[in-house]
Amino acid sequence: MKTIAKDILLKCSGPGIFTFSGNLGAGKTTLIREMCHHLGYKGDVTSPTFSLVNECSTGSEVIYHMDLYRLKNMEEAYDIGIEEYLFSGEYCFIEWPEIIEPILNDGHWQVKIEVNSDGVRKIDVSKIPQTTEIS
Repeated sequence: MKTIAKDILLKCSGPGIFTFSGNLGAGKTTLIREMCHHLGYKGDVTSPTFSLVNECSTGSEVIYHMDLYRLKNMEEAYDIGIEEYLFSGEYCFIEWPEIIEPILNDGHWQVKIEVNSDGVRKIDVSKIPQTTEIS
């Protein structure tokens, strides 16, 4: 995952919004952890399932790691200040983004992780509307 995380960040240069989708256990948090470490974050990266948003600071950059699995509707997203994060100009790594897709603009990165029956991951990275595959 370290190499894939590095490749994604090199191809998707600069801060931006990254959405991550895949089944439970597909590796979303693991990939985000590696991306945060590649960006220079030294701390632990865990899924913010209960806090919804974790802030990771590298000293020069801020990374917002979100897990929106528990949100039931857009109102709850607005209640946590989703727009402030999305328009912050910082890295936003978002697991389970489906609830906020209506407010995502073109230009965000979509990372889809699929695991086949042999346990091999396929990771597709798309910049809406352009696509780049990294495997």
